Formats: sequence, C-alpha cells, structure tokens
Amino acid sequence: MRFRTLFLLVCCIVTSFAAHAEPPKMNVIEINDHLTAFYTGRDESIPRYSADYNWVDDGAMKLGIATYAIHRGDEAIVYDTFTSNEQAQWVRDYLANKGIRRFTVVLSHWHPDHVGGNEVYTDSHILAPDVGRHLMETLKDKIEQGEAFGPPGIKPLVLPDLAFRKRADLYLGDLKVELHNVNIHSPDSLVILIPADRILLAGDTLEDTVTFMVEFGDLAEHVKNLKKMRTLEFDRIYPNHGDPEVIAKGGYSKTFIDATVDYITKMVKRAKSRDYLEGKLEEYIGASMKKQWISLYEPYRDVHRDNLKGVYEYYKKRKLPVIE
Repeated sequence: MRFRTLFLLVCCIVTSFAAHAEPPKMNVIEINDHLTAFYTGRDESIPRYSADYNWVDDGAMKLGIATYAIHRGDEAIVYDTFTSNEQAQWVRDYLANKGIRRFTVVLSHWHPDHVGGNEVYTDSHILAPDVGRHLMETLKDKIEQGEAFGPPGIKPLVLPDLAFRKRADLYLGDLKVELHNVNIHSPDSLVILIPADRILLAGDTLEDTVTFMVEFGDLAEHVKNLKKMRTLEFDRIYPNHGDPEVIAKGGYSKTFIDATVDYITKMVKRAKSRDYLEGKLEEYIGASMKKQWISLYEPYRDVHRDNLKGVYEYYKKRKLPVIE
C-alpha cells in the first residue's frame, strides 16, 4: 500500500484496469447468518495486474483486503467494491446465487482499493459521507487517469448518488445498520456499527499490522476520534486490511484500537528524534504484539517505513501536535 511513493511518479503509463486472465481468488467467510466477509490477497499465486509497481498488487493485494456484505432476504448492504470490476462482480454474483437481488453499496472511504468496482453497481444506490462524495468528485479526473495514487486508473469512476452528513441509519428488515463518518485515516472514513451483533466494520480506520498514514496533519485528530470510536457499543471489530485468520475466528477486540492509538502517538511524539527514519517497526508495536492485540505481517514493514518518511517530512518544519 505504498501510495505515497506512487504520488511522486511524474511519468507513468496510464492504463485502464484490465481483467485478470483468471477469475478472482476469493475467500468467503460466513461471520454469521447475515454478515459475510470476502477476502483476497496475501497470495503470491494470484496473477499481477502489472509487472510494474502499482497500488493494486503492491498495496491492496500484497497486504490483503476484505469487503463485507450485510444481507437479509433478497437485499444486501455491500461495504466497499474492492479494487476492480472483476472482484466486485464476483462478490455480486456470489450474493445473487444466494437469492439477493437488491443492493446498496456503502463506501468506507474514497481510496481506489475500496471503490474500484463501483461500476458493477450502477443500477444500485451508492452511499458515502458528503465529504467523501466531494473528494471523489473533486479528484475524479486524477483517479480515472491513475494520477491520484498512481496506476491503474479507475475509469469510469462511478460516484456515490447518495450522501449523508456525519451519521445515517439503514435497515434490513428489523436489522439496524448505523453509518458513522469518522475522521480517522481519511476525513471521509465511514465505519458501520451493527448494534444487534455488537460488531464494528472498521474500513481502514484500523489495520493489522499498522495503520497506513496519509493525512499527516490530522494524526492528533485521528487519535482523539479513535478514542471516541472506542466508546461505541461493540465487542468485535472487522477491518478491511487485517489477518484473515483473525477475521475468520471472530474478529478483533477493542484492544485493536488501543494498539493503533499507541502506534500513532509514538510516531508523532518521536518525530523530532535523532535517527527517527531508522525506527524499527518492533520499537513501535512490540508491546501490542506481546499482548496479542495485533500481529506482525512482514509486508507492513514497507508501510511503516513510508509512515516514518511521511511524518518526518510533514513535521520537520512544523510544531508537533499535542496528543492527549
């Protein structure tokens, strides 16, 4: 997920996202009778989109990525559309084979690995926070041309047709689904709370091994909002980027949030330290690993190195924020 490196590419071959020669490899995880996870990646046998460095292969697929469907009867709420139309169509076909005919897509945030298959749902409502709709509309040309996070471009980028501010509720029969816009990871991040299950679908607000940092100026706000999110009434957490075995075995506990708060806090508070850029991942997450709040997945070393570089560059001439 080394998006920031791709931001620095001045010249790149812009190409639309062609289909893989093989159908997507997908792990289906039935969390309960109305919540299904779809997981792909962390598998070197999956054909690459391109031999060149790109956000699909060297980001989402390398780290592993999940989307979720909440379903009852013939209706489903689909949380994100993966990186491509091929992956999104696989999920839609799977749900259709279960008798689902009506779909509502809810986007966790605007980053391309979460909206890449929106075109598959042009006959359905696509919902996002108003800030997310605005970001996608503003950046539409760059996303389509592969200039936002580098290639591949997503063309056409299908925008949300419905938006809300801060909070919205959806229902599948009597099952309440709460949508919360939280400024964590991205200002348009949307997490889903299913009160009856005491489950939180966390999008990219939480990642195992570590969070991927983009909005460096908002890191103190992210910590504050993570602590606020922890007060919501849920017991289990399911992220979009996490360990598939943990997802299959019941998800993460609230200590997942504590691990993320600890990592961000250390990253910011140490940013003026000598040899900051040489900081080892274990120095930042060792305590959380020992408590088994998170695990070490080796590709996240690259994410950590990029986080160090991004935080250092942003704050080297700025005052560090106070994190409480």
